[in-house]
Amino acid sequence: MEEKKESSSLMHDFNSSTPKSKLSSKGEKISTMKYIGIFIVVILLGVGSGYVISTMKGATAKKVAGVPNYSVTTGKSFGVTDTKDFPDTAEGSLKEGGIEGEGAYHLVRPGGDDQNVYLTSSSVDLSQFVGKSIKVWGTTQTAQHAGWLMDVGKVQVL
Repeated sequence: MEEKKESSSLMHDFNSSTPKSKLSSKGEKISTMKYIGIFIVVILLGVGSGYVISTMKGATAKKVAGVPNYSVTTGKSFGVTDTKDFPDTAEGSLKEGGIEGEGAYHLVRPGGDDQNVYLTSSSVDLSQFVGKSIKVWGTTQTAQHAGWLMDVGKVQVL
């Protein structure tokens, strides 16, 4: 009796001309549609949860706790008491707005726009002094567009 030996090779010949097994087109469509559906659901859940979180009460920016609402009166000073780190001074009327992204406020001084001092501050809330005549102590900063850019450490209402 002749015995047939089956080849149990560990190597596969990729150059063979034997037809490859194919998934049915129906099976491929179901699989693809399933992934597309999952993708759409994930996107919708992301957008929906972002919308819900953004509209929730309390999710918006709140006033920072501990920032005082100054009682602005003439002669009063605000900010640091030791001005050795803030050697530069300027006086004028405080207005909102910087110049081309430099400074959030500016002091209007006699002599026109080229005499304005553009201001930033991490230690004093300058918004409390808008429209007031003030004196500021600060440090001059390097600027690209502002003639004079200052980081304010102390403010005195004139």
